[in-house]
Amino acid sequence: MWLASVAALALTVPAAAQPLAGDVQKQMPSLMAIYKDLHANPELSYMEVRSAAILAAEARKLGFEVTEKVGGTGIVAVMKNGPGPVVLVRADMDGLPVTEQTGLAGASKVRVTTKEGVDTGVMHACGHDTHMTAWVGVARLMAASKAKWSGTLVMIGQPAEERGAGARMMLADGLYTRFPKPQYALAFHDAAQFPAGKIGYTPGYALANVDSVDILVKGLGGHGAYPQTTKDPIVLASRIVTTLQTLVSREISPLDSAVVTVGSFHAGAKHNIISDEARLQLTVRSYTDEVRDHLLDGIARVAKGEAIAAGMPEDRMPVVSVNKDEFTPSTFNTPDFTEEMAAFLKTGFGEARVVQMPPVMGGEDFSRFGREDKSIKSLIIWVGGVPQAEYDAAKKAGRSLPSLHSPFWAPDAPAVISTATEALTAMTMKLMAKK
Repeated sequence: MWLASVAALALTVPAAAQPLAGDVQKQMPSLMAIYKDLHANPELSYMEVRSAAILAAEARKLGFEVTEKVGGTGIVAVMKNGPGPVVLVRADMDGLPVTEQTGLAGASKVRVTTKEGVDTGVMHACGHDTHMTAWVGVARLMAASKAKWSGTLVMIGQPAEERGAGARMMLADGLYTRFPKPQYALAFHDAAQFPAGKIGYTPGYALANVDSVDILVKGLGGHGAYPQTTKDPIVLASRIVTTLQTLVSREISPLDSAVVTVGSFHAGAKHNIISDEARLQLTVRSYTDEVRDHLLDGIARVAKGEAIAAGMPEDRMPVVSVNKDEFTPSTFNTPDFTEEMAAFLKTGFGEARVVQMPPVMGGEDFSRFGREDKSIKSLIIWVGGVPQAEYDAAKKAGRSLPSLHSPFWAPDAPAVISTATEALTAMTMKLMAKK
């Protein structure tokens, strides 16, 4: 069935791009074998040992100089092929603590106990298995085409994207000092909002700053029958939750984007006991650093202000903690570079398959590779993953489709892998073409 999927896409490729598309098709049987293996054997963040070994082995066979255990389980594969630009191509490797419910024959059956002691299934619910497989495809096509390009290709397998830490860890471990520093950085992400085989691009801000914030709301506990003798942290925390919404609605310009979501509210243990504390967990999203700073400062101000209004003593003020280890900075696609690459992709794939997309409030730590040095031109594209028939049926029925991170997310893997392999290879070849 997947051969038919890839063949259908091939029919939409303009004649000028047919040679590369044909090379991709020749690789698809072996690439799909790799994909099925990766999909059935996902690994959580920081644990991507087997996945990294698969990528490293493939790169070594192709003649890359491979270094493992960069920033934990990350790998760096370098191919030097004469003078020219340095181009970085990245794939992320980690799965999610999600029990797969796609019902597919090759579904993941992996279960692990997390470091927090939670028994969970593991699944590539964000499509990183397609990312790794396309990475192998790009490496193969570039290695086979060395006569056509000149420069240095740096291909990285990155750990812990889902924890917002992997890119930071690799950079801290000398990615740009131990290895050639790129002038260009490229990546793709599969997409659950449009049909398989289409390519989406977003100039400028494409994905958001993502902050995880914890608020410990302190109270003075006691008997539920005598609330006047207590300071109820649940009432106080509820006020904080409500007032936090005014940060977006009344303090941030309507022309800017911001999200403050309270995803967890835990307090108390029994009907008739007023607890000593309540705990809130927030996700905070923005694009610009200025809006991010305003939101984080505002959260601390609101929490303290509501506590003062509730008559809490100074030593019982809420404690606001921003988890710096899992912060993901916003992804900014270099605008002129993005437009140039989009125009180039349209010549190869056709106008109908390459479309501009609005920015989203999801996060992606690929952003760090460009932020580390503002001279680096960086671009992450989307590759649609929804099977066309499923997309059409959902649209006709007015129903929603499974999103990324859903246990039901089952992308049209052949279409994603073939499209991404071709697009990333074409862009890399263009940037490194012999003069």
